[in-house]
Amino acid sequence: MSVTQTDPVAEAAPALPQKGAQVELTIDSLAYGGQGVARHEGFVVFVAKGAVPGERVLALITRRRKGFAEARVLEVLTPSPAAAQPDCAHFGVCGGCASQNYRYDQQLAQKQAQVVDLFTRMGRFENPDVRPIIGCEQTYHYRNKMEFTFSNHAWVLNAEDIDQAPSRALGLHVPGRYDKVLDIDACSIQHPVGNEILQLVKSRAAQLKLEPYDIKTHRGFLRYLVIRVAGEASNDLQVMVNLVTSREATGRLKPLVDDLVAAFPQVVSVVNNINTKKAGIALGEWEVLLHGKSTITEQLRGFAFDISANSFFQTNTRQAEVLYDQIEKACALTGDEVVYDLYCGTGTITLALAGHARELAGFESVSSAVDDAARNAMLNEVFNVRFFSADLSSRYFTQHEKRLTQQIGPPDIIVADPPRAGMHPKLIDEIVALSPRKVVYVSCNPATQVRDVRLLCEGGYELRYLQPVDMFPHTPHVENICVMERS
Repeated sequence: MSVTQTDPVAEAAPALPQKGAQVELTIDSLAYGGQGVARHEGFVVFVAKGAVPGERVLALITRRRKGFAEARVLEVLTPSPAAAQPDCAHFGVCGGCASQNYRYDQQLAQKQAQVVDLFTRMGRFENPDVRPIIGCEQTYHYRNKMEFTFSNHAWVLNAEDIDQAPSRALGLHVPGRYDKVLDIDACSIQHPVGNEILQLVKSRAAQLKLEPYDIKTHRGFLRYLVIRVAGEASNDLQVMVNLVTSREATGRLKPLVDDLVAAFPQVVSVVNNINTKKAGIALGEWEVLLHGKSTITEQLRGFAFDISANSFFQTNTRQAEVLYDQIEKACALTGDEVVYDLYCGTGTITLALAGHARELAGFESVSSAVDDAARNAMLNEVFNVRFFSADLSSRYFTQHEKRLTQQIGPPDIIVADPPRAGMHPKLIDEIVALSPRKVVYVSCNPATQVRDVRLLCEGGYELRYLQPVDMFPHTPHVENICVMERS
């Protein structure tokens, strides 16, 4: 008689949970981007933002992928020992500050671990020298710029309240919904005066019947409210209010502007950016000055910076001081170097290094930022810097090699602070060809940074060390300085 043999290992092999299944999970850590990481019978489950390491949750599986699943929390069964009380009334819905319910020291530890993981796993660097992360002293009200969206598609928490949904909202997009805006009363990470301005604009816009823009039909007038604050550290608070509209109609905005100026003496600039295109961006095709001047002035490392509505400037001024100290330390300038600053914005890094190098050149694609940078150099009487309008994805340095060589000379050090998407492959090739002895790569997105750093190292550079800096407490973002030297 034959006996059928069964494989006990095969019988015991676990199955990935099905979509719609409810499972109990223990959150082990946070992945880069803020998702919780848990395991269910050997499979990795990524849990939507808001999950805290150390807590036990009942989760709903929302998606299955090859080898892992995604889920969201239905109920916290056992709180984490590192749990904290959120400061914001909108926490859990807004999604902007998903870690407010997690102790700040533990947030820093998770961000440190994420940088290590990205460079070892994705970058294939063995035992990279990752310096201890530098945290923020001020963990709330640190942002000097906030962008709010006007909408006639307000988000409601409960489906049964849909009939009572307000006809307008001014706030932030609900995560994953381009068409739904959560009406915001106050934001815990922007300057307090910004919250007061938000309230006034919201109420007066409704009273004046200034219709919000409809992202679906592309009708309506008010699109965005952008608030920028400067001068807090120097006790000279200045506020810029940027009203982004779908067309130019300054007469309709005048009563609102008058109320803003009367209520807030700190408001020294009110501008109107007009965006007639369908793209959902708070960047105008042209700009109209409605009150005061077209810039506000910020103090950073002893320099004054004029900032216009559409120019990039570090959104956490106090922590930018710390970041720039670390960039200067990484450059280790002796006073005889030529430094290229790529993606220089309004020239903050360029000017911060100007007193320590022979000559510096800043390169930026946004023309208004280039104008601001040149004006900032004159304002601060810094004469060893030059700024160039440059498309850094178009082999700019190859096309302008002769002119740059005659005017500045080849770079000894390159500092680069690109946008979240990282560097274009053509620019990486050009950096390798320029062959500076050192590259200091600053990024708010280590996931794209590690990709570029690997390519630079394949082109002849060696990774020396990494220095994470937390610029954005309670969010999944982390700034990272990478220092490379030519082999």
